[in-house]
Formats: sequence, structure tokens, C-alpha cells
Amino acid sequence: MDFEAIRCGVRFRPPSIVLIYKDTETNKLRKRVIPVRNLSASTSDYKTEAENLKNNPRHKNYLQGVSQIQLERLHLILQSHLQGFSLEQSLTSLPLDHDKDFNEDLNDDLNEDLNKLDDEKLALKKNQMDELFEKNRKHRDDPNFVYDVEVDFAKGTDEKCSWDEESEDGF
Repeated sequence: MDFEAIRCGVRFRPPSIVLIYKDTETNKLRKRVIPVRNLSASTSDYKTEAENLKNNPRHKNYLQGVSQIQLERLHLILQSHLQGFSLEQSLTSLPLDHDKDFNEDLNDDLNEDLNKLDDEKLALKKNQMDELFEKNRKHRDDPNFVYDVEVDFAKGTDEKCSWDEESEDGF
């Protein structure tokens, strides 16, 4: 079964994430309420909790279309509400530079050898790259979508390398 996430939000009592999704087989809109357990006002690691929720076998198929960053933000909203803040205060206290930090982390690690990472860090890097791809992706419904784009790149100065030269063997 395939599901397409339409809208995602929070419910404060009980602390839950509400997902409006479309069942692609039946084309019906449905609502799924996902309880957020083990959430405390003081010491909740929202990144780990969001990752665990996204990888939970019960919710994994439904949350494929929801980005990790969005789940982290929803966890932050729930956590700040448990601390006594209103919804408006929770929304204004969210870090606005989360996307900036995300892009800086990704750009800092461009030269990192992904073959040397352990499975957890590699999965995190892949998720970051997937989110960046989806963010920059052009869909057919976008107003600036062009089907067949041809670009001529300017010829720069070609750097000579030792392997460009002919060898004594004639190869």
C-alpha cells in the first residue's frame, strides 16, 4: 500500500502527531493519529524521538513523505507545550535557522568519505541528501517546470593531468 502525506500537525492531549494522508489505491483522504510516548518537558531528545517515530514499523509507511526536519519541529512544539508554553509561543520559539544549519552541515561534509561511515551516520547523511533533493526538486505542477532543459556550459581552462599524456606504451 502506498500513502501520500498531505498535511501534518500536532495534538496536545494526548501528545500526538496527526497525519492527513491519501491512500493512493483508493484515492481517499484519511487521518492517522500517532501518539508520541515517553515525551517529557525537560529532557527529551527530539531528534532521536523523531527518528525513532519515522523508523517505527507501525508508522513507517505513513511517514515516508514527511521529512525528518518536520517531525523534529513537531516534537519541539509538543515539548514546549509540555513546558507550559502556548501554541503561538511554541511556534515563535522554534529555531528558524534549522534549515541553515542543515545546509551548512551538508556542505561541510562534501569532502567526507561516506565509505568510512558507520551505518547510522550513513543513513543520516542519506536522509539529509534526500531531503535536500526533495527541497530542490522541480515537479510537473510547478509553474517554472520545463520538461527538457538543455544547458551549454562555458568551456573553462582545462587542467593538464599526468594521465592525459601519452605513455611510452602508446596507450
